[in-house]
Amino acid sequence: ITDKEGSSNGCGSLDFLPESPAVAESSKSSNPEPPVVTTVKALRGVRIDPEERQWHATVVHGRGVLDPYRHPRTHGVAVASIQFRAHFSELVQLATHFASHAAASLGIPISGVVSLPTRRTLWTVPRGPFAHKKSQENFERRVHARAIKAFDADDEVVDRWVRYLEAHALPGVGMRVVRWHRLPVVSAARICSLSLVGCGLEQRRTGRK
Repeated sequence: ITDKEGSSNGCGSLDFLPESPAVAESSKSSNPEPPVVTTVKALRGVRIDPEERQWHATVVHGRGVLDPYRHPRTHGVAVASIQFRAHFSELVQLATHFASHAAASLGIPISGVVSLPTRRTLWTVPRGPFAHKKSQENFERRVHARAIKAFDADDEVVDRWVRYLEAHALPGVGMRVVRWHRLPVVSAARICSLSLVGCGLEQRRTGRK
């Protein structure tokens, strides 16, 4: 590890690690930096945490190797579920890790990564039709699956999340997206008025009074 004096023990430097609060305060006092300006706008009735906003707007090298930030749920209403499938478990873990970081950057509350049952398929094929007819060879295929569920997010934000994952999909990893769209609540008076309007239109079409 390379220290400030320049000594090294053969490993790479750890410049990507965040500085301690004391070092950060001293550096800020000596070299004042302008405030972080982001393009994120606060929605009506939604409060944005300034510390979280500054953390997501700051470039931190090595953040991808850490666990993603999980936003708290507000209502617990499921809006989407994504399943990842691949023949290698390492690829599935990498895809779920990438999707979790993307959801954290977009402010989508998600569940943890759920491991689904592994599909195992076996084939038995004869090695030869004549001399090695009784000699058989076995083949195996395993499909590893993981799932992530998103909660309490706007449809437009979920669409952006899915499009981002599809644009940066890993080769060899399949993705299946399930969405839940909910209609607005309609009162009984509104239903009655709509039914009366429908009956009037039907009477006009048939010529009845």
